[in-house]
Amino acid sequence: MIRIEKKTLAGYAFFAVLIGSTNFAKAAEYQIDSSHSEIGFKVKHLGISTVSGSFGTFNGSFSVDPKNIKGTSGKVVIDVNSINTANTKRDNHLKSPDFFDAQNFPTLKFESKEVRDINEKDSTCTLIGNFTLHGVTKEIALKVKGGGIVHDGYGGERAAFTATGRINRYDYGLKWNKALEAGALVVSQEVDLVLAFEGVRQLTPAAKPVK
Repeated sequence: MIRIEKKTLAGYAFFAVLIGSTNFAKAAEYQIDSSHSEIGFKVKHLGISTVSGSFGTFNGSFSVDPKNIKGTSGKVVIDVNSINTANTKRDNHLKSPDFFDAQNFPTLKFESKEVRDINEKDSTCTLIGNFTLHGVTKEIALKVKGGGIVHDGYGGERAAFTATGRINRYDYGLKWNKALEAGALVVSQEVDLVLAFEGVRQLTPAAKPVK
C-alpha cells in the first residue's frame, strides 16, 4: 500500500521507545533498518476470515529527544509494488486501478505531526501524522509502544518500537468491492496496520552488519 521508506513509520513509534532513556543529550536520528522491520496490514474477507499482507520495500527515519518526547518526528515511504499477500493473482489485483493503482500512485507515505497521550510507565503514546495513499492525504493516529534502546556491538545504537492503527480504504478512493447475496462484502472497508520498526544510529565506524 506504500512505497515504504522504512524510516518514516519507525520515526513515529520511536519516541515511545526512547521514553525513560538517558543515553542522549540531544535529539538523535535513526535510520530504519528494513531487514529488521515490518510494515503489515490485515483486512477482513467475506466478513469471516482475515487476509494479511506486507510491503517489502520501504525507507525512512525518525528523530527522538528523550528530554522532549513531544518533539519526536519521523517519516516513511513505501513502495506499492512491493506488496505481498502470498498470492500473486491477488497481489496483481491490489496493484491494479481497482485498488492501489500502482502505475499512477507508486508510493505510500506517512509523516508525523504530533505526539499525544504519552505514558512513560508503559512506554506508549499516540502518534498523529499525515498518511498519503492513492493520491489522498488524511490524518491518522498510530498507537505506539517502545521496545527499547541498545548498543548492537558493531558501533551502532538501535531503537525499536511497534505501532498499530486503522484506516478506512474508502476514504482514499479504494472502493472496489462485491456484495454477496447475504449482504457481506468480499473485502472490508477497514484495514488494520501492524508495524514493527528498528532504527540504527551510527556511533562509530561499523565493523560488520548484524544478522
